[in-house]
Amino acid sequence: MIKGRGAQIQVKNRFLMHEYVQEHLEGIDEFDDGAPPTKYIPIFPKTIVNKVDSPDVGMEFSMNPYQGCEHGCIYCYARNSHEYWGYNAGLDFERVILYKENAPALLEKYLQKPNYQPATIVLSGNTDCYQPIERKLGITRKLLEVFLKYKHPVGIITKNVLAIRDADILSELAKNNLVTIIFSVTTLDEKVRRKLEPRTATSQQKLRAIETLNRMGVNCNIMIGPIIPGLNDHEIPNIMEAASQAGAKGCGYTMIRLNGQIGQVFEHWVERAFPNRAEKILSQIKGAHNGKLNDSRFGTRMSGEGLMVESIHQLFAVSKAKYFGNSHHRPPLRTDLFVKTNRGQMGLF
Repeated sequence: MIKGRGAQIQVKNRFLMHEYVQEHLEGIDEFDDGAPPTKYIPIFPKTIVNKVDSPDVGMEFSMNPYQGCEHGCIYCYARNSHEYWGYNAGLDFERVILYKENAPALLEKYLQKPNYQPATIVLSGNTDCYQPIERKLGITRKLLEVFLKYKHPVGIITKNVLAIRDADILSELAKNNLVTIIFSVTTLDEKVRRKLEPRTATSQQKLRAIETLNRMGVNCNIMIGPIIPGLNDHEIPNIMEAASQAGAKGCGYTMIRLNGQIGQVFEHWVERAFPNRAEKILSQIKGAHNGKLNDSRFGTRMSGEGLMVESIHQLFAVSKAKYFGNSHHRPPLRTDLFVKTNRGQMGLF
């Protein structure tokens, strides 16, 4: 397997006529380059905040400073979005990262609209705002500075622990209940994580990050996302116990779904990463989605259906009651502190 990568193949972009293939597996001029280097390409969008129309996603607005994600999570639903940029959902998604340097300026422009009504904006609805290149570029940190300046609520979903770097800003936002962070914890088994999501933080690093931020007053939750039957569903109680002990205030989960080209990428991967379990894993995923790997039906695509899914739901519910109870409910993030600006004259943009 390619070290440090989730996907092991390139797949055809559905919107392009041509594709690159390796015609002769034995060809001496077509070598395996091991771990292909990552490319970082600046892009300059005109807007940065997206309205989320999906009825089964718990956010109204999202913002993505990056397209593509070096974390390499094999199951990531965002892989398909890379096709719109002319790349593919396989290795391209992990090694061609598009970044938006003008994102902070675009956010400030958005918040300065005369009739703007504040509502929580989530970082990120698509790719991870704390993926490795953020350590160098600092785009997410600059976005958080804008949120703090305007006292605007922000949610964060991440599989990394770089949020610790921004603890100074996050703690200031937390003083006014303007931020919540969800750490995605998929497994406590490090051998599984290295194959499943190779460039994410370890589960122990995430738990320590929760402890640190919790001590600073930052509200942290976890998401077991996704649950992959036959691979990590048995870990639900242990993950929730560890997260609760670390100070997480809430928890949730999603079921794996493999839409678009992701099914092909995942199937190729699981047959190599877990050859003895691949058939069972794929069969159970199909069993949760009406006999198919993909599922686009609102209401079931993220939760699944069937007896196996119901047993997973019951295990989650029992574990949640045991380790989180009903004492951790918090009020929604505040919008009443938003600082409106009076620009006084027409802007240039």
